[in-house]
Amino acid sequence: MSASIVWPDLPAAQQPPWSDADELQAALDELSALPPLVFAGECDVMATRLAEAAQGRAFVLMGGDCAETFAGNNADSIRARLKTVLQMSVVLTYAASLPVIKVGRMAGQYFKPRSQLTEVRDGVELPSYFGDAVNGLPFDAASRRPDPQRLVRAYNASSAALNLVRAFTQGGYADLRQVHAWNQDFVRDSVAGQRYEAMAGELDRALAFMSAIGAEPDELQRVEFYAAHEALSIDYERALTRIDSRTGLPYDVSGHFLWIGERTRQLDGAHVHFASTIRNPIGVKIGPSASPDDIVQMCEVLNPDRIPGRLTLITRMGAGKVRDILPSIVQKVDASGVPVVWVCDPMHGNTREAATGHKTRLFDDVVNEVEGFFEVHRNLGTIPGGMHIELTGDDVTECVGGTGGVLEGNLGDRYETACDPRLNREQSLELAFLVADMLMMR
Repeated sequence: MSASIVWPDLPAAQQPPWSDADELQAALDELSALPPLVFAGECDVMATRLAEAAQGRAFVLMGGDCAETFAGNNADSIRARLKTVLQMSVVLTYAASLPVIKVGRMAGQYFKPRSQLTEVRDGVELPSYFGDAVNGLPFDAASRRPDPQRLVRAYNASSAALNLVRAFTQGGYADLRQVHAWNQDFVRDSVAGQRYEAMAGELDRALAFMSAIGAEPDELQRVEFYAAHEALSIDYERALTRIDSRTGLPYDVSGHFLWIGERTRQLDGAHVHFASTIRNPIGVKIGPSASPDDIVQMCEVLNPDRIPGRLTLITRMGAGKVRDILPSIVQKVDASGVPVVWVCDPMHGNTREAATGHKTRLFDDVVNEVEGFFEVHRNLGTIPGGMHIELTGDDVTECVGGTGGVLEGNLGDRYETACDPRLNREQSLELAFLVADMLMMR
């Protein structure tokens, strides 16, 4: 149980401004008594898969919402996101002949870091939106009040999402013979959708041949799918940390994979200490201000035993900086001997404000950063192990560009994100084909 772990009193950045300590403690006590959302053995299997990615024998695909919402936690939304990740993974696997480790930014991504504790509109000052696990998005006093009971609601929403994902991925929906069914109407007629349909036809013929010779392994009918989120709220993550009965080691059972954000990776802070304590595979976001020496020191703290698959470094440099800044970091870490999985996040370093006032990202910038990421690793002889994408399965208009062409003037048509702009289904599929081409050349 989490109660057996004594946590040191360390500074913790980006914590929600809870106003009632008793309410918070009551919610945490309730969380501490609830069953695990994931199991330690699943986390261990994921770590072995990530070790393969570190050696170039697999590729990591992390995708999902920027910020999950309780309203969006429904079957249609979850199915659409899962379809998108499955489609992308099939493209990557088929084109590059590599297993893809499928990871959803879901079932826990209910917290968001904020630059300011409060927000002012028309002279009214209220708490900022910290994600649905803390408060509501509507700008009124009742919605914006940080409510600790939302932590319990986030747990329940995550449990429901994981149950549905397990049903989809283990109950036949993820069967490779469903590849055509994953292609939604609004994508099917696009350039990427047509290319996908052609590939799916080739896959159909290959599967028919395998069936004819009696080769129908279970792997064709179900997939491994892992849940990941940012370990932002220290209170929530500690309350969901358990001692595994098999090994006697602590695991955070809120998700298979947890990452530390760019704003919370202080070496002397609570987040790094927490990540060093749990046995889950963990990640760290690294932005352009990172010092190579500090990152090496962090690697030593988070993976002192040099366990392959234990640590993933998720770089988010920006398209204009990745080729200049990433090489020195990769070189230093590689020279340290600490094994890591290198994953590219081409989203967070490429956010800008459009003329319409919408926060957006250019598809060309996203592609450019991924290309730069691959170039750096190719030049250094290291392994580009995966990508981390904010995406949705819906036909939204939040990121500009792609062959289908979301125009800047159309951003307001279906701008639905609760926080940052996401690639839509068509843009995600187009990116998968482009990355598949990069994998074949690495």
